[in-house]
Amino acid sequence: MINKAFFYFLSAALIAASLALGNWLQEFFALSVPGSVIGLLILFIGLVSGIVKPHWVQPSASLLIKYMILLFIPISTGLMIHYQILIDNALAIVVSTVLGTLFVLCILSLTLDKLLNEDR
Repeated sequence: MINKAFFYFLSAALIAASLALGNWLQEFFALSVPGSVIGLLILFIGLVSGIVKPHWVQPSASLLIKYMILLFIPISTGLMIHYQILIDNALAIVVSTVLGTLFVLCILSLTLDKLLNEDR
């Protein structure tokens, strides 16, 4: 039991440390990218490079994914609170979502087509 709790604590500490480092870097360099995204990239680079082993972060990561729906409650509440702002900007939101999706779809299809034609 103590051993399992230690691994949960260790994995949560690694995730929290990458988040804290990302927040610090964002604040120190006054970056426009959120610190949580920078922390996620730090954790990703650590995992890809092998500095951080996947089984080190797996216990807390699995727990967070299991209960992820609870993390959307504050977002949903914020949407309900700012409902009028969303309605006032609905056209811009819908247009940017549709155009952004089409842009990404076109770029990905052109890239994939180019990569597949190189193999022939």
